[in-house]
Amino acid sequence: MGCNVSKTVPDDPTATRVVVQVFEQNERNKENSRQNPHQKHSHARNNKDQPRDPRASGPPADGQRSNRKVKKYRDKFDPRVTAKYDIKALIGRGNFSKVVRVEHRVTRQPYAIKMIDRVQGKEVFEAEVAVLRRVKHSHIIQLIEVFETKDKVYMVMELATGGELFDRIIAKGSFTERDATHVLNMVLDGVKYLHGLGITHRDLKPENLLYYHPGHDSKIMITDFGLSATKKGSDNFMRTTCGTPEYIAPEIIARKPYTSQVDMWAVGVITYILLSGTMPFDDENKTRLYRLILKAKYSYAGEHWKDVSTAAKDFIDKLLIVDPNVRIGANQSINHTWLVTNAASSSNKNLHRTISQNLIHRQSIRANSTKSAKSTRSTKSNKSNRSGRSLRSEHRRVQPEEIDELHRDPDVQADLASLG
Repeated sequence: MGCNVSKTVPDDPTATRVVVQVFEQNERNKENSRQNPHQKHSHARNNKDQPRDPRASGPPADGQRSNRKVKKYRDKFDPRVTAKYDIKALIGRGNFSKVVRVEHRVTRQPYAIKMIDRVQGKEVFEAEVAVLRRVKHSHIIQLIEVFETKDKVYMVMELATGGELFDRIIAKGSFTERDATHVLNMVLDGVKYLHGLGITHRDLKPENLLYYHPGHDSKIMITDFGLSATKKGSDNFMRTTCGTPEYIAPEIIARKPYTSQVDMWAVGVITYILLSGTMPFDDENKTRLYRLILKAKYSYAGEHWKDVSTAAKDFIDKLLIVDPNVRIGANQSINHTWLVTNAASSSNKNLHRTISQNLIHRQSIRANSTKSAKSTRSTKSNKSNRSGRSLRSEHRRVQPEEIDELHRDPDVQADLASLG
């Protein structure tokens, strides 16, 4: 299974601005609350009454423009689909796929429909549908039904309305190690289930972890199975170069046959970010980034780590191990003391402010980097009308060619030789 697939991203590329606004608004609300303790804030009330769709990362367009968009995409849908579902809004798009929010005409239940170009999006359709037709788990997004035509595939799925993991953390106002263990227990429960079925996600990252609803008691859902792979027969190994740069396991970079343990590496990266708001491996230069990963070169330096427990760091250390045979699996992870006790030995200190500031800083840097890349390309190519979302998708996906080039670097060759 290849990896040149379409990544569906929010229709409005203003996620960073919205996240920053939410954080700043929360800070203003706290200050106002101290000065006017009986005042109710319309911003918070509106957010509660009208939760943001997780795939829609910007403020809604005006009604007229929105209606034109809805009609435009409704007209492209197969009549069998529109007879059963009312198309409400476009909430995401990829190179050859679009996601719309719909409502069942009889039950009024909201769903998401991913419309995929059957030819260009063949790998997305085959990988995602093959997996989602097999799974049924409370922490994995559910496939409801599939419509197929000569040119298009329509995947009707559960609609998660609670937002992305880190957006929720930033907006929440409080986040402790105990909160982190609650999140990770849900994620690992889903991962353990997938691995038990011989399914490897291969693209676990915060953007693919969504809250089911806006309530504080919402569960986490694992989404986006476009890069997933299923074990075939007795062969436990995969060989395709795939994933997202900062979350990719060293064995994939080393071009070694790999197993579902690559998902556990990604869980280690997610945990590191969850507790600090920073990346364990981070460099704009891809060669330097991949070399850091190959050597598992990360640290707990900085003020933001002084309040994190030894048990939490031990959990990360057991996941970010270069040798996948030594790296703990899903079963062992769930049974780690830190998770089993819900961080009982930790200080339960609120890590929110540090995590939020670090996340916002990183998102701002990424947004500026994307704008710069878009500007550079627009002066060099007649493809200048391509959206920032497409550039973001290309920038964030591991490309086999860059790994080929990486392996020609003498320093990288020395790193690989040391791995055996």
